[in-house]
Amino acid sequence: MLQFARFTAIRAALALVTLVIVSLVVFSLMELVPGDCAERYLAYKNTQGSAITLADIEAERARLGLDRPFLTRWASWLAGAFQGEFGDSCILRVNIAQLLGSKFWISLAICLGSLVLAYSIAIPVGIISAASKNPLLNNSLRFVSYLGLAMPNFLLALMIMLVSTVYFGETLTGLFSPQYKDAPWSLDKFLDLLKHAWLPIFILGWSATAFALQTVRALMSDEIGKLYVTAAAARGIYGRRLLWRYPARHALGPIVNSLGFDLNRIFNELPIVALILTLTEMGSLLLDALARSNDQQLAGAIIFLLTASIVAVNFLTEILLAVIDPRVRKSIIR
Repeated sequence: MLQFARFTAIRAALALVTLVIVSLVVFSLMELVPGDCAERYLAYKNTQGSAITLADIEAERARLGLDRPFLTRWASWLAGAFQGEFGDSCILRVNIAQLLGSKFWISLAICLGSLVLAYSIAIPVGIISAASKNPLLNNSLRFVSYLGLAMPNFLLALMIMLVSTVYFGETLTGLFSPQYKDAPWSLDKFLDLLKHAWLPIFILGWSATAFALQTVRALMSDEIGKLYVTAAAARGIYGRRLLWRYPARHALGPIVNSLGFDLNRIFNELPIVALILTLTEMGSLLLDALARSNDQQLAGAIIFLLTASIVAVNFLTEILLAVIDPRVRKSIIR
């Protein structure tokens, strides 16, 4: 137990160091963008018809603390980031924490929901596919997985919206009904969110399921043919008990270890799906901040929060892997 606690503490420290390094990279990229936050904001005001002078720029820099050394500003930004405070948006001049509000948690919930959906389907189906000798079943599953990898998520979203609009008169866009969009959180609003969130979860989980299915099937096919499985079958262990106790237990290690990667891949697809489904969540805000308003403060905050989520998932998967995989546990004890 002491060794396991030590393993957990070391992994937590490594996760913290990773976040610090990532924060330095993100902040450095924000600084490398031509023009600082004060110049971009005043240039935006200039497009609205407000004349700006050099004195205005210097005053704005002093107000935002941009005249301080780089390391001092990074340390201040990092300290605020760990407290959930990222300052104000460059262009909108709104507190970023308030601007994101529940959008971050909704986006994270959609991505995690897609991840859970993908693995809930891929793990049992992949195991059955690898163990089955039925060519019709294997070819059907292979066709479905290839279709999931070949068809882009945005095309699937457009197809579902087209069918829904033509046959049911419902566009299936947005995450809330009009009466709940700006309403405070309540049980009714949460239930309304669940009624709308299934579509982006399904669309984002479409390709993730296909990818995970291929991975589980390949790993299981490799493990089933190994000698320790043959030896277990010779001792009288067979059927579902044999599959879950031996090959599945070892094959799931790499699957568990790739959850953070899959979460990142799902979030990368979220902005395009959000644009099609008109979802006002963190993915669409990131796309707008990078491609339209050039609001690097907002973009940096979203990227840092996404990275923190992936690092947290990776940390939890390493702990889970140590629990379910005896080989990892033995390496901890040694």
